[in-house]
Amino acid sequence: MNMDFMVDKENSTVTVKREFDASQSDVWAAWTEPEILDQWWAPHPWKSKTKSMEFKVGGRRLYAMVGPNGEEHWSLADYTSITPKTNFKHIDGFCDDQGNLNRDMPRSNWNVDFTELHGTTTVEILIEHQSLTDLEMHIKMGFKEGFTAGLNQLEELLPTLK
Repeated sequence: MNMDFMVDKENSTVTVKREFDASQSDVWAAWTEPEILDQWWAPHPWKSKTKSMEFKVGGRRLYAMVGPNGEEHWSLADYTSITPKTNFKHIDGFCDDQGNLNRDMPRSNWNVDFTELHGTTTVEILIEHQSLTDLEMHIKMGFKEGFTAGLNQLEELLPTLK
C-alpha cells in the first residue's frame, strides 16, 4: 500500500499518510483498542505493552516499548479530541512507568484522520513539534524507521481481524 512520510522543518511537523486495504472501522479499532494496538505499535523485535488506556477526551494511554532484552521505554498519549471512526488527537510524551512525564524529552501533538474510499482506508497523521530541535530529536531516535515498521505490521495484522 502507499505511504508518504513528509518532514516539514519550517513548521516542525511530520505528516504520515498510509493506505490500508481494510474497512475504516477495522483500522479505527486497530488504533483505539489496546489489545489490537499492542500487536503492531512497536517495531519487531520490540513489543508494545499497554499498562492502562482510557480512550476518551481527557483519558490517556500509558504504555511501554519493551525490547528483546526486557528493557522498557515508557510513553503516554493524552487524548484531547475524539470524533468516532474519523479522527482523534493526542499529546504524546515520554514518561516513567507511573506516567510521570520526562520533562527533558519533547512532547508532540498528534492529529490522526481516518477516511475510507471503496474499501481502502487512509490514515493521515500530522505530528506537530514545538521546535525544530524537538523534531530533529524525534527523527534521530529512528521515528521514521520504527513507525514505518509498525505500520507495515498493522497492514499484515488487519486481514486477521475479520
